[in-house]
Amino acid sequence: MEVAHVKRAFRYRFHPTDAQVAELSRTFGCVRKVYNMALAARTEAWARGERVNYSQTSAMLTVWKKTTELAYLSEVSSVPLQQALRHLQVAFTHFFGKRTKYPRFKSRKKSKKTAEYTTSAFRYRDGNLTLAKMSGPLDIVWSRPLPEGVTPSTVTVSQDAAGRWFVSMLCEDPAVVPLPATTTAVGIDVGLAHLLTLSTGEKIANPRHERHDRARLALAQRRLAKKAKGDGANRAKARRKVAKIHARITDRRRDHLHKLTTRLVRENQTLVIEDLSVRNMVKNRGLARAISDAAWSEFRSMLEYKAAWYGREVVAVDRFFPSSRLCSTCGIIASTMPLHVRTWTCKNCATIHDRDVNAAENLLAAGLAVSVCGAGVRPQRRDPGGQPATKQKTPRREP
Repeated sequence: MEVAHVKRAFRYRFHPTDAQVAELSRTFGCVRKVYNMALAARTEAWARGERVNYSQTSAMLTVWKKTTELAYLSEVSSVPLQQALRHLQVAFTHFFGKRTKYPRFKSRKKSKKTAEYTTSAFRYRDGNLTLAKMSGPLDIVWSRPLPEGVTPSTVTVSQDAAGRWFVSMLCEDPAVVPLPATTTAVGIDVGLAHLLTLSTGEKIANPRHERHDRARLALAQRRLAKKAKGDGANRAKARRKVAKIHARITDRRRDHLHKLTTRLVRENQTLVIEDLSVRNMVKNRGLARAISDAAWSEFRSMLEYKAAWYGREVVAVDRFFPSSRLCSTCGIIASTMPLHVRTWTCKNCATIHDRDVNAAENLLAAGLAVSVCGAGVRPQRRDPGGQPATKQKTPRREP
């Protein structure tokens, strides 16, 4: 029986030639144009009470290419254009499934510049990747090798706001296999003073990447604000400087989270986290910047997909579970627990608790109840001896 390997994307920087820049820029523009025209056609049909699917938009694309004003669509590879229509179909599928909002039009200045190529539109041989309509291979910076003997099934080329070029290759990775099972489990409480507090008592500092570069970012943004609005070269340079600082912050944050989540998944069989509603929490204007810098949602996403790769279990405890107010020694729930209280003493057993460590220990206990007994995790409404604690909320996977 053939083993199904995990598919993962390998992302690399590359340095295009002037001819490749021109070709890719045309492709990005055509992809955006086709996507917006197809979205407009589907929106108009929706207003008439009709539905248009991918096959119909694909037929429209054939007609558009034959017109005089849109003949330039034939000058680029047809595969990225077809993939744009498929992406639009996926967006509508998510919309009708009530998972996302209605698809939006792509902006020339704000939307991400990207084009996706399938196997018929690129050639990968001897470590050289050549895209359709290009005479030579891309100059890729191979920061790590692709898995030996594999061939990419999809290649995505993109350019970020800082002007950097990236190529992402989707491959099957035979090296990703379940790790040997262990008996270790850990409760994880996320925070701002400390990024993570583990039930073992370990506290992991919050790097605060955005705060470290805040002065540089503010200066670059002030200089950008003083430039005349429009498509001028000086404003473009100032905008690129701002984007480079943002890219530096994002790269450092993502690198730290990757190292942290990989370590946690390798060391523990069961990982218990709290099912926080980060989207609602960032509405607090006083904490929004700090919460966004901590990237709790990205941490959870990485933890979940790596756990799925390596045969680990992630348990998400209900967000209303009183992990901070519940005494992990005797089970009594404190009436109040303001955010400024970092240590507290249980009135029943006189145990002195570190707020975050106590919360992590309670999360671990609740998560193990789910993992072992199948009990549910919901807020405890009265002291122990009443209703059992919890029903696990099914861990979500990020798209």
